[in-house]
Amino acid sequence: MLDVRRLVLLRDLAAHETVTAVAELHGVTPSAVSQQLRLLEEETRTRLLERTGRSIRLTPAGHRLAEDTEQVLDALDRAQRHLRSQAAEPVGPLHLACFPSALAPLAAPLGHALESTHPGLRLHITEAEPELAVRLLLQRRVDVALVYRYTNLADPAPLGVESHELHVDPLVAVVRRDHPAVAAEGSPVELRDLAGAPWITAPAETACGAAVLQACRSAGFTPQIRHICSDFTAMIALAASGGHPVVLPRMAAAHLPPSLVARPVADPALARTIEIVVRNGAGHEPAIAACLEVLLTLAPSSTDDGAGIRAVDSPGGAPGPR
Repeated sequence: MLDVRRLVLLRDLAAHETVTAVAELHGVTPSAVSQQLRLLEEETRTRLLERTGRSIRLTPAGHRLAEDTEQVLDALDRAQRHLRSQAAEPVGPLHLACFPSALAPLAAPLGHALESTHPGLRLHITEAEPELAVRLLLQRRVDVALVYRYTNLADPAPLGVESHELHVDPLVAVVRRDHPAVAAEGSPVELRDLAGAPWITAPAETACGAAVLQACRSAGFTPQIRHICSDFTAMIALAASGGHPVVLPRMAAAHLPPSLVARPVADPALARTIEIVVRNGAGHEPAIAACLEVLLTLAPSSTDDGAGIRAVDSPGGAPGPR
């Protein structure tokens, strides 16, 4: 019988194309991956790989076996779900991939809530941006992923998974309390009213940076950027010290220093949708169902500045930019 772990390495090589990438994914050395692939060729008595100099690629037989591996893994998933569905109480490890700004408000209380309600369930959290989180999910390295998509970028939902919308997280303008654009509490800020000041933004190649830049251009200007930073906490610190405006998700602006305020942005399209993603058919597995149920209770309610929760299945699509 073929070794499933070696089949997974072959499958991952088909997806990532280099032994080094597969080694990084599995936390082993490239030589260890190469050795296991050679053993797989010996097991199958088939040439699965073509080696040219320092490069390696799959033969047609290797590609067929990699495709068949997905069916093997799907069958193992189904068998595992059938076994777990017989259990009266969710037990065992549950692996969650979660993007950084949801770790504190969602992932951390999720762990406590699951341990309180289901003592036999152990949550393991891995920090990962959406693109990596979905990849880990499809590779069966995690069971659930928390991801986001920015509304004004029109990113499609990931392929091959079930997506459940958890929460719409609007972007807010974080500015000094004495900024001229700040009116009454709760009043929205027009982005063009911030056009004259130097901005703090996320890198343009990130989803947040791209969404903010697109919103500014739609408002008729390109922001003058003073600082570029991918860490939301650092952005807030820079805004407090320099007085520069920053636009970021409201979830990331929950704790501000006294000198700053967060105001809604007048552009209703400037928001990110937070989703729970699981592999197709896995949503009814007891441990995953318990996780989904708790996450729905942790998401901000519809009374929190009008950002509501809906839990719906979404169609498939390709992962968007990070």
